[in-house]
Amino acid sequence: MSELPFGPPVRVSPLIRFGRWSFLTAGILYGAFHQNRLSKKETKIREIEAKEKVIRDEKIKKEKAIAAAAEMKNLEEMINKKN
Repeated sequence: MSELPFGPPVRVSPLIRFGRWSFLTAGILYGAFHQNRLSKKETKIREIEAKEKVIRDEKIKKEKAIAAAAEMKNLEEMINKKN
């Protein structure tokens, strides 16, 4: 024990030890509560986004169909002009 560079370890007060454990426990409980609250909020957001995705995908599909039809029409006009 005498070979320790800073001397023997200091005995920590029971009050300080209790305070440390109390804050640790309070932090863990707060973290669990906060995580649960954020998870519920994120679940609601994902449900809304899933509903919007269906609508957005349908709109994109229609726009692609219109763009493809316009491109086919332009190609047909280009072919007819050459002949």
